[in-house]
Amino acid sequence: MYAEEVKALLEEKGIEIGDRVKIVRKDGKEFVGFLMPRTYYNPDVIVIKLDNGYNIGVAFQEVKEIALVEKSKKREESCEEEVEFGEEKPLVSLLSTGGTIACRVDYRTGGVTPVLTASDLYSLIPELREVARFSLKKIMNIFSENMHVKYYEKLAKEVYSEIKKNSPRGVIITHGTDTMHFSSSALSFALKNLNIPVVFVGAQRSSDRASSDAAVNLISSTLFACSEYAGVYICMHEGLSDDSCAVHLGTRVRKLHSSRRDAFKSVNSSIAARVLWRERRIEVVDEKLLKKREEVEGEVELLGRFSDRVALVKVYPGFDGGIIDYLVDKNYEGLVIEGTGLGHAPEYVFDAIERACKNMVVCMTTQCIFGAVNMHVYSSGRDLLKMGVIPCRMLPETAFVKLSWAIGNFGMEEARKIMNQNICMEIFERIHNL
Repeated sequence: MYAEEVKALLEEKGIEIGDRVKIVRKDGKEFVGFLMPRTYYNPDVIVIKLDNGYNIGVAFQEVKEIALVEKSKKREESCEEEVEFGEEKPLVSLLSTGGTIACRVDYRTGGVTPVLTASDLYSLIPELREVARFSLKKIMNIFSENMHVKYYEKLAKEVYSEIKKNSPRGVIITHGTDTMHFSSSALSFALKNLNIPVVFVGAQRSSDRASSDAAVNLISSTLFACSEYAGVYICMHEGLSDDSCAVHLGTRVRKLHSSRRDAFKSVNSSIAARVLWRERRIEVVDEKLLKKREEVEGEVELLGRFSDRVALVKVYPGFDGGIIDYLVDKNYEGLVIEGTGLGHAPEYVFDAIERACKNMVVCMTTQCIFGAVNMHVYSSGRDLLKMGVIPCRMLPETAFVKLSWAIGNFGMEEARKIMNQNICMEIFERIHNL
C-alpha cells in the first residue's frame, strides 16, 4: 500500500492503479507508464511500468508533477475482443497445476490471476495465435513445494483422459519450478506408450517483471508440443538470454539454480533439443533422447498409482541410523538413500540399513551432481550389496519417484526387479558431456 500522502495525491488527480500516468521529477526528468501497486518495503516510492517493460520507482519527495495520461481499461473490456481460434492450428491441451507462468497481473489490484480461457491466454501472449489453439483446464492450484505423490496420480489421470477424449497434438503442463523435475519423472513412468509430447513448463520470474521468462518458455513449449516427437519433457530457458529454450528428457533433468532463468540442466546427459522460438524451429541435439510419434507402438496406457510410503534420505557425517529405523517402524515400503561418492553410507548405520533391507525395498543413489553409483569398487559398497541394497544409476529424485511408482503399481517384490530396468531412459548407461 502507498503512504497516505501518496494516496491523497493520486486521489486528487483522479489516478488509480493501472492508469497511464506521467511523472515529472524535480530535476526535470519525465517518465510515462502504468501506475503499479506498491508491494515493496517503502510506501513513499511511486512505481510505474515503462513502455520498455521495466519498472521504475520515483520517491514522493522528488515528484514535481504527476498527471493522468489515460484511464486503464477494465479487464472485462480488454477481453471483449473475439478470438479467431483458427481450426487449421493444432490443438494443444494446457493443464495448470499452479505457479506463475500462465498468470496475468491485474494492475488495478496488484493481484496475479490465472488465465482460464484461450482468449485470456492469447491476450497474455499474442504470439501463441500463430502456433496453436488451446483448451485450458485447471487441475490444481498449488505451489510446487506442496506437490504430493498422490497428486501425481491425479495429474496422470487428467493427461490420460485428455489424450483419450480430445486427441490433442500435445499436452502442456504449467508447474511451479521447485519440484517440476519430480513431476516430469512421475508422468514419464505413469504414461506407457505415450505417442504425443507432454511438456512441463514453468517460470523463474513472474509475468509482472521485465525479466520474466514466462512468455518465451510457453511459446517454446507450445512449439515443441506441436512437434513430431513423443514423451515427457521439461522445456525451460537454455541460457541467460531469450534466444532459445532447452528441451530436457523428463527423467534426466534437475533444477540446479534457485533463481536463474536457465535453472534447469540435463544431468549426465545432453539436452534432447533446443527451441529457437523466434525462428519457429526445433533443433535436435541428441536424437537418442527423442522418440518420434510413429515409433511408438500400442495404445497409451495409464499406470498411475504411486506409493506414499517411500522416503528419500540423504546421508551425511554423523547421520543417525535411527532415522532409517523410524521409517521401518512406520511400515515404509521403500527407501532411496542419497549416498556419498560412488554410493556409500557410514558403516555405523549398516545395522539400520540391513534391518531396512529385510522390511522394505532399499535403493542407493549418489548425492554427487554428476556421475553414478558403482558399489563394487570399495568393500563398504560390496557389503551394502550383500545386504540387498539396489544400486540405481539415475538421479535421486528420479529413483524416488520410480520406486514409489513401481511399488504402487506392482508391489514390493516386483519393484526390486523393476528398479534396474530402463523404462524411460532414466538409467545412465553411458555418462558423457561432463
